[in-house]
Amino acid sequence: MRLRALLETEGLGLRLLGGEDELDRGVRGVMTTDLRDPSRYLSGGELVLTGLAWRHSAEDSEPFIRILASAGVAGLAAGEAELGNIPGDLVDACSRHRLPLFAVNESVAFATITEYVVRQVSGERAGDLAAVVDRHRRLMTSGPAGGGPEVVLDLLGSDLDLRAWVLSPTGRQIAGAGDALPGPVGAMLAGEHLAATRSGRRGPHRVTIGTATYSLFPIRNSGRGAAPASRDVRESVLSDWLLAVEADAGDWPAARLDLLQGVTQLIAVERDRREAARTVRRRLAQEVLELVQAGAAPAEIAARLRVAAPVLLPGLGTAPHWQVVVARVDWEQDGAAGDAIEAGPVAQSLLEEILVAPTAEGPESGDRIAVAHTGDEAIALVPLPGVPVDAEGPDVASTDAGLHADALLASVRDPLSAGLDGDGRLTLGVSAAVSSAEGLRGALEEARHARRVAAARPGRVCAAGHHELASHVLLLPFVPDDVRRAFTARLLDPLRDYDRRHRAELIPTLEAFLDCDGSWTRCATRLHLHVNTLRYRVGRIEQLTSRDLSRLEDKLDFFLALRMS
Repeated sequence: MRLRALLETEGLGLRLLGGEDELDRGVRGVMTTDLRDPSRYLSGGELVLTGLAWRHSAEDSEPFIRILASAGVAGLAAGEAELGNIPGDLVDACSRHRLPLFAVNESVAFATITEYVVRQVSGERAGDLAAVVDRHRRLMTSGPAGGGPEVVLDLLGSDLDLRAWVLSPTGRQIAGAGDALPGPVGAMLAGEHLAATRSGRRGPHRVTIGTATYSLFPIRNSGRGAAPASRDVRESVLSDWLLAVEADAGDWPAARLDLLQGVTQLIAVERDRREAARTVRRRLAQEVLELVQAGAAPAEIAARLRVAAPVLLPGLGTAPHWQVVVARVDWEQDGAAGDAIEAGPVAQSLLEEILVAPTAEGPESGDRIAVAHTGDEAIALVPLPGVPVDAEGPDVASTDAGLHADALLASVRDPLSAGLDGDGRLTLGVSAAVSSAEGLRGALEEARHARRVAAARPGRVCAAGHHELASHVLLLPFVPDDVRRAFTARLLDPLRDYDRRHRAELIPTLEAFLDCDGSWTRCATRLHLHVNTLRYRVGRIEQLTSRDLSRLEDKLDFFLALRMS
């Protein structure tokens, strides 16, 4: 289609500000962005929609328009919702680069323009995606008559004979047509997608698993309802959805690739709508968090919890138990141009995804999770209806109830490690479940302590729970690294050196002896040794370390050294 046709369509609310001689340019697609440099996502011929969030001063317009012109975009449409009239420096820059510029009336949503362009372009190139665009309104509804992303995926199967799934960054299936994608396959695809995105490769990314080849298309949350434009790919890579298609897109003609890009744009509109729906839950979590941290009266916190409960658990009728989860994402390097990466929103989005049950399908399965962020830390308030109460007191739920740290990350550790890509870490802490406002403050501190314990462990993705907060475990993360290294080296290096020279297995013997509480018989049985052999090994350990394993103090020192090594 031509730019001129867009201008002549009254319902799009476009007003020409410059480039009248270029209105016969062809439009091959549409892209919404507020990135300062969107070049990696441009292939030429697009109508670019922007809310101007990238513009902080008049000097920003020239480099932005130069990038668009170099990429060969068809035109630029700037929204008037944020700044009112389009700045003159932007008009001048477009004139210099002969780039047609349109103003978008604030009453017109970018989704309306996107839908119209995709419909027209698809109809002109081929009829195989026309039904998808015609039913776009169904994608925007959440009732039974809508069907959300499944509508698009069903039509991809019927019209193009393509099996496709929408996946979260952890590989959880959000939508699919026909058979569900096996969980391990989804996790592998998500990991490959995150790694490819972090390396800067342009999509679609192709992955072969067994005999099947998949093409992965990013679904970026970059509409008007999205978060501010990312300065660094690390700020968005852990929250973007992806479209996995069982086909090798390397053999596709340009027209077919364009059609699939149009599908991702339609699904992105749904993603933006779902993201906006989280606003209320995030606000509830933020209000409760602020009250707890400010030391508000329990009655005030309880009143706020009563407001939150019906929103998160409609129809419950009784106050639930609550659990707190704390997450933090740390990067080893700052963002581009020396700007620090905003870790709080990244951790917030990631925690919202992690807390959805791995087997749950669809975006709505996370509607009972309220996550706020403060600084670089994300904090989730998770309701737990029907949790049994512990006999120790009415404030504390059973230790087996609710979320468990190990189970929480079991299915997401591998893909998230790929997204963190060697320079980032994710650490989580999980509290016990509590049933009152009085217990909530303790739960928050408990989750924070557990996260610090997780941060002391090796690995890109680590978690710890309240049940791990025994006194010695709680203290270990706060011992300086050089002190820990010196302590463990003084006790264990003589044993390691001896094992290396003589293959005596003194370290495994020490671990088993302590685990058996110093019982000679039980330890010898566990190691399949004669008791005299065990006594010889223990004697050698005492001789090499000048310690006495019959003394409680020395047993404790060895125990801590083994835990810290």
